[in-house]
Amino acid sequence: MKVDLFDFELPEDRIALHPVSPRDSAKMLVVAGNGALSDRVVTDLETILRAGDVLVVNDTRVIPAELRGTRHRGAFAASVSFNLHKRVDGNTWLAFARPAKRLKAGDRVVFGATSEVCMLDELAASVKAVEDGQVTLAFDFSDAVLDEAIKARGAMPLPPYIGAKRDIEERDKTDYQTVYAEHDGAVAAPTAGLHFTPELLERLEGRGIAIEHVTLHVGAGTFLPMKADDTEDHTMHAEWGVVSPETVERINAAKAAGGRIVAVGTTSLRLLESAARKTGALEPFADETDIFITPGFTFGVVDVLMTNFHLPRSTLFMLVSAFSGLETMHKAYKHAIDHHYRFYSYGDSSLLFRADR
Repeated sequence: MKVDLFDFELPEDRIALHPVSPRDSAKMLVVAGNGALSDRVVTDLETILRAGDVLVVNDTRVIPAELRGTRHRGAFAASVSFNLHKRVDGNTWLAFARPAKRLKAGDRVVFGATSEVCMLDELAASVKAVEDGQVTLAFDFSDAVLDEAIKARGAMPLPPYIGAKRDIEERDKTDYQTVYAEHDGAVAAPTAGLHFTPELLERLEGRGIAIEHVTLHVGAGTFLPMKADDTEDHTMHAEWGVVSPETVERINAAKAAGGRIVAVGTTSLRLLESAARKTGALEPFADETDIFITPGFTFGVVDVLMTNFHLPRSTLFMLVSAFSGLETMHKAYKHAIDHHYRFYSYGDSSLLFRADR
């Protein structure tokens, strides 16, 4: 399909730079299976969902993957910033660099010092490769020691459409993390989950709605622009995900009993559908997935998708168009823009029911 089909005009003032407070007070546009729209708020999930439904959340934890360092090459030095986006092994990361033109293989980069832990007073890495703005960094530390060093120096990796408009703030450490985040590894938040509070989750469980956890470590590749003119020419980034056997058993049992599977975020949906890719039925999964969902995709697991509002021409807008229909999503996004919904990571939510089949 032509990427132009997924384009739309978004006024700059619709891009949210901070979340609302409390989290669950955000607006939520409900899109029914027949395309009908209704304006609600996130706390209305208590009445929209019903006993027996399953809310599937992504419990990945965002690491402070935004690092600033100094490149050393002989007697010359230059400032460079990095956004770590994929771990290769114990001491090697792939990163997006700004400006990448200041780097070449063999360079040494030293990251800011800290006095908190003596052994971590200097974090340094060697540049192994530079290609199309992506850098391979081999750090001097590895494994858990490297993890702690990154945490001591890094900042939350805000999406470029926020980071270009304001500085990273102290509040982003909590604002850009779900309340149920558990497993370190993401370099971008599963943003649909940012709308939940412990109190809302507790009330939902009290109404008989099960909450199941899966883990997909979101990569910064989710923000990369589409360079292809046709979806068939796009290569999707890969991300690591896990769906445990116990979770599979409970979800399948709920679905067999008539419960609806509600994916919180496109990350949860992509992981669930990846785990059902082989047979059409949900199975345990622990692997990388590069699933690319566009209109025409056959969904095997997810009945309802809770997600934020996405960028024009993005793989995520293609995904929601596959789920609810391209014409319906253009209509829904026009409604959201006209009614001043807030877009992107810190923005409002939508609740999409699969298009009538």
